[in-house]
Amino acid sequence: MASQEAKFSVLLNESPFEVRDYEPLVVAQTQVSGDFSEVGKQAFGRLFRYITGHNLSQQKIAMTAPVIQQQESPSQASGDWWVSFIMPAGSQLVDIPQPKDASVHLQEVPAQHMAVIRYSGSWSEASYNGHKRKLVRWLQDKGYQASGEAIWARYNPPFTLWFLRRNEVLIPILMPSVDQ
Repeated sequence: MASQEAKFSVLLNESPFEVRDYEPLVVAQTQVSGDFSEVGKQAFGRLFRYITGHNLSQQKIAMTAPVIQQQESPSQASGDWWVSFIMPAGSQLVDIPQPKDASVHLQEVPAQHMAVIRYSGSWSEASYNGHKRKLVRWLQDKGYQASGEAIWARYNPPFTLWFLRRNEVLIPILMPSVDQ
């Protein structure tokens, strides 16, 4: 059964690159310290417990895609990461059940423009970094300006064969004005 995904419109498609306009959304997120490959595993359990009823309302929340991971301070080789589950489309912060676990936080994310590279394969740090470099080069070639740090998005469960996995690197961007 397919998971609901974050809602967006494609503004530019130059496969494997896209520029997307994302709608506002709500995320449940947790901060984890460690290296790239381990933080997702640590955070997933906390967030999964939250959506399966470990919240003040004991309400189950549908699993959505992608699971997103972003380093708080990219200048560090390891450190603090935010891992987030996107809440179902149309969710409002006031309607989402409050977590029982103090390490799980709810946050509204405003509408934003994202440059994206889509790829399949390994969930390794080397693969992520290689695709991030390609996306940064594409942004520079196109004249886009980043407005935030890179985000890693994973769409499939861990038991999905590596070559069938859908992964993305997203970078928030400023859209050029029509006067330029």
